[in-house]
Amino acid sequence: MDLLDTLTAKGLRGEIPTREEALAVLATTDDELLDVVAAAGRVRRQWFGRRVKLNYLVNLKSGLCPEDCSYCSQRLGSKAEILKYTWLKPDQAAEAAKAGVAGGAKRVCLVASGRGPTDRDIDRVADTISAIKDADPAVEICACLGLLSDNQAERLRAAGADAYNHNLNTSEGTYGDITTTHTYADRVDTVQKAHGAGLSACSGLIAGMGESDGDLVDVVFALRELGSDSVPVNFLIPFEGTPLAKEWNLTPQRCLRILAMVRFVCPDVEVRIAGGREVHLRSLQPLGLHIANSIFLGDYLTSEGQAGQADLDMIKDAGFEVEGAGEATLPRHRADIAAAAEGGACGTGGGCGPCGGHAAPAEQPTAEQAGGCGPCGGHAAPAVEADTAEATETAGAGTAVAGANTGDGLRSDLVRVRRRGAGTELAPNA
Repeated sequence: MDLLDTLTAKGLRGEIPTREEALAVLATTDDELLDVVAAAGRVRRQWFGRRVKLNYLVNLKSGLCPEDCSYCSQRLGSKAEILKYTWLKPDQAAEAAKAGVAGGAKRVCLVASGRGPTDRDIDRVADTISAIKDADPAVEICACLGLLSDNQAERLRAAGADAYNHNLNTSEGTYGDITTTHTYADRVDTVQKAHGAGLSACSGLIAGMGESDGDLVDVVFALRELGSDSVPVNFLIPFEGTPLAKEWNLTPQRCLRILAMVRFVCPDVEVRIAGGREVHLRSLQPLGLHIANSIFLGDYLTSEGQAGQADLDMIKDAGFEVEGAGEATLPRHRADIAAAAEGGACGTGGGCGPCGGHAAPAEQPTAEQAGGCGPCGGHAAPAVEADTAEATETAGAGTAVAGANTGDGLRSDLVRVRRRGAGTELAPNA
């Protein structure tokens, strides 16, 4: 196919396709799917070999967010039954991070619900970063705390943060359809603040919210223009109790085409399969590894993901290897840009990322303490008060139940999964 030959040649040279070429990837047929995956896979191997970077999410503060992001189980007015708790203590967060690192995670992502951090919150996160890096100085730390105010990115950088995550989520033209309490420009501003502080760029999108192909292409080109070093691709999980609860618009084939489009537009960038991987790619997850070079290990913020050992087995069985702590993720030319950023140049925007992670909850937050952010990728989890003894009885309870498919192959149901092990002595999925 001329299109794929052109895209492959451009990708191997690190060149960006045209908008029309990116749209054409999304318009390919299922008969062409394996050719699309193979073409994107050549580009992936050119820049990242067969390495898979593992990332591990630690949920520092969960639930009761004042923002109204339609996709999020932690949003204002959400009726989703999720764990809710206020800030973890640094030693609790460090213990949670240790489990992920033991499972092979190279980066720990510290996520907290809320519109954005207060200065006191920055101090809390700085103490948490110190606790984690005292145990393992080599681990990368990515903070995901919401919209940043002046000088907060600089303070996180000084505290030892390596990156900041803040997803654009969708195109500028449709952003107002999913959120009204802040704007697309607010998110771009946070990305730029993190850039200026020298934090590595981590900013991505959510697919499956009813957007058009044009919206998907627009947001990926915007992410490229902003200089994201890593692009998390989330696939919407329609949480019961949120406005998007009935938006089941994705098939495994559609997800692979989206990943391929992102790879072609961002050939030399870390492309991460984030929230919704297990639900929407399902048995085709290994094919996603031929396109993306990064995944989250284990759980997401408000629900359990695939077991960490299953992730490791999948990587090995597909012929890939876990990226080691001493290996550079980005190609040399992009790593040089990132190194120059330490003087205050290149990075990613803040905000909320693919909501995932294992954490031992602390107390239940008040409405004033609450907040939330990020595409809470995963499956709706049963309500459990984190500070009750009941929480210790829920870890690992139950098994996933496959839902019925509609005639066109789209899922129309929620996928029920095990309760998370938060608040117990059990190690998370890693």
